[in-house]
Amino acid sequence: MHALVFHNHQILPLKEVRLSPGQAGLFNGWGVFTTMRVYRGRPFAFDRHWKRLSTDAKRINLPLELASEFVYRHLLELIRVNQVQEGCARIYFIFNKVGLWCSDEPFPDIDLLIYTTDLPERVGPVRLAVGPHLRHAESPLEGTKVTSWLANVWSLDQAHRRGFDEVILLNDSGQVAECTAANVFCARGEVVRTPPLSAGCLPGVTRQVLLETGRAAGIEIQEAPLTIQDFYEAEEAFITSTTREVQAVSEIENHRFPAAPGPVTQCLARGFADYVAQSLEFKKP
Repeated sequence: MHALVFHNHQILPLKEVRLSPGQAGLFNGWGVFTTMRVYRGRPFAFDRHWKRLSTDAKRINLPLELASEFVYRHLLELIRVNQVQEGCARIYFIFNKVGLWCSDEPFPDIDLLIYTTDLPERVGPVRLAVGPHLRHAESPLEGTKVTSWLANVWSLDQAHRRGFDEVILLNDSGQVAECTAANVFCARGEVVRTPPLSAGCLPGVTRQVLLETGRAAGIEIQEAPLTIQDFYEAEEAFITSTTREVQAVSEIENHRFPAAPGPVTQCLARGFADYVAQSLEFKKP
């Protein structure tokens, strides 16, 4: 995490940002967040991230009253003062005055926190474990990116203990949902499939970009219920996220994809890179 943080209405050194046990949402996990990439000092797809933040806030009855322009302006300022060229930014909204354990301190109803970090290391194809019963597709909050993140970090820790990089989470019907911090795809021929939102996955920004741009690259991407057997029968698999972009999968448990990254994965990765460049108006060398 970088040295300076935006907290409500000001940029402060990290060590001066004060949070309190009286902020009930902080400890209950009653909040929403998003992670976005910074390319050459500019945040990518802010409007998409803001739309999801707004939708998720409404879903959990969090009164998000700040204007997107206010948040974007201070995000840009934080990126500038932290001198971020290539990295990540996270935006959090925490509901302070909710539940039984609120203090009478003069906190605003909602805390806004923005911080930036370096990019995590993402090298080469990834190895995935499989975790059953880790998504409840029928939950009214499934598919909402909330700060109650224990199930994800616990599942990821269990996968790391087994020597894997990430884990495919299955829902209560045995269908593939997503990874802990990535959407998942499989490819056979030139047809790519990914679980629908009804399976319990988050509507990832990178996922949505691929759904919109895949056809232009000559790749048909379908949303369809999938089992882990569908992945074992596929020729390629890959995962997508803000920090990973499009990353090949080399193994799911003991099933290997020896040619990873395959041609479809590489094609979609190039298409996504082109989309980023065009949306941020970068010129190719």
